[in-house]
Amino acid sequence: MRSTPRLWAVLALVPLLGGCFAAGSTPAANPAAARLRVALAVPPVQALSPYSNDATVLGKLSVAEGLTALDRDGAAAPALATSWTRQDATTWVFRLRPAKFQDGTDVTAGAVVNALDHAAAAKTRPRVLSDVTLSAQAGADGTVTIRTKTADPVLPLRLASPALGIFAAKAYAADGTVSPVGTGTGAYRITKLSGKTQATLDRFDGYWGGPAKAAGIDVTWIADGTARANALRAHEVDIAEWIPTAQAPLLAADTRHEVASVRADSLILNTAAGIFTDPALRAAARGAVDGSALVKSVFGGYADPAPGLFGPAIPWAAGQRVAVSGRAPAATVAETRAKTQGRTLRLAAYTNRAELPEAATVVQQQLERAGFTVQQDVREYTQMEPDLLAGKYDALILSRVTLLDTGDAVAYLASDYLSNGVYNIAGLKDAGVDQAITAAAAEGDTTLRRQKIMRAEAEILRTDAVVPLVNEKVVQGIGTNVEGVVLDPRERSLITVDTRLK
Repeated sequence: MRSTPRLWAVLALVPLLGGCFAAGSTPAANPAAARLRVALAVPPVQALSPYSNDATVLGKLSVAEGLTALDRDGAAAPALATSWTRQDATTWVFRLRPAKFQDGTDVTAGAVVNALDHAAAAKTRPRVLSDVTLSAQAGADGTVTIRTKTADPVLPLRLASPALGIFAAKAYAADGTVSPVGTGTGAYRITKLSGKTQATLDRFDGYWGGPAKAAGIDVTWIADGTARANALRAHEVDIAEWIPTAQAPLLAADTRHEVASVRADSLILNTAAGIFTDPALRAAARGAVDGSALVKSVFGGYADPAPGLFGPAIPWAAGQRVAVSGRAPAATVAETRAKTQGRTLRLAAYTNRAELPEAATVVQQQLERAGFTVQQDVREYTQMEPDLLAGKYDALILSRVTLLDTGDAVAYLASDYLSNGVYNIAGLKDAGVDQAITAAAAEGDTTLRRQKIMRAEAEILRTDAVVPLVNEKVVQGIGTNVEGVVLDPRERSLITVDTRLK
């Protein structure tokens, strides 16, 4: 295993012009005392609970850590654990480093076991645990033994998930909620969380990796992409994530940073209820929708047509893609109109990614030409998520980071497409899909695992539960007075101990 102190420093933003600052900005008189101002796109869903989509924020802001992390190549690297060994197919032993929680208590084996036990028992099961059951046991020698019900060859990758961050005992309430405020182990501790709008983070001087180079982070959630871009242009923030592609050309070239991303935008069809329980209608929708039409018209060239669930930012996927067979015949336009007479296709999209509402309009036109009657519902994501998971829409345009949860594609497939997947918005229940994903999950050889992942992709596409549209290129907005920002294709990292104002 490789030791990677100051993990991700190798990914830090290429050096910016040292003597130049954006109009209206000035060098920090004392960079170590300066605070970073950051605009994030998706407001908290559950008060930054690690068991929700909010977990990503805790990683982006260096608040929380797991036993492991992901290095630049997507391999497991040390974090709170310095090393690990696999004793047998279902048993792993992790050795902890000396570290402290942000409340001053020690990171002990017992504390790690407590954190993992709470994650495993969470009412809303973290996506990363969709396809595995684990138990943990503390050792007297600073080790933690983790056992899985079935073989899990990528457990070290799984433990790098933001959803499996380790928090102090005080974080876990009797009602099952988890508060990361002042309870993580990262370089920054949350001192104040103001609903869904703002958070204040201060440098944690007891961080095992050494003190951060900035005094703190002031976070503002701005769901509107144009407003985020404007905040950067007006020097109201130093970093603005996810700049809309329509706004990107309006930013100064030295503040606009394009990142090849594993993010995939797809049309998810509800197979469990409504119009798309009919495979012929799903096939008709798939035949009608053309993602390539979105590349220039909606994304301004900051995207590629999606060849499948996994795009060009995952280089091994292209050479191992499996031809899709066994799809249902598509209904004709006349058949679609007859089958859906008097019924409206409910198409959802959310505003947090500015391109999605515009993409929904293009997709609506494509579906209407195929004989569907379509009505859009466009809202902010946090307002929409409960209805999505409850199956109250016929279709959703979803922007998904496919390697977010573990860096391993199986976790994404399991959470989104297994019959019991915790993020199975499509409501898909297909024996062939379940078998293919389970086979991939059990494979320990990297080459064979990737082959089985691509077979699972073909099985999923066979059902027409998902229609791939585009693979995005993310644009991050970064002021010229900032250095050390991480440009991460997996969108898990943003600010590290080395991020600072000049």
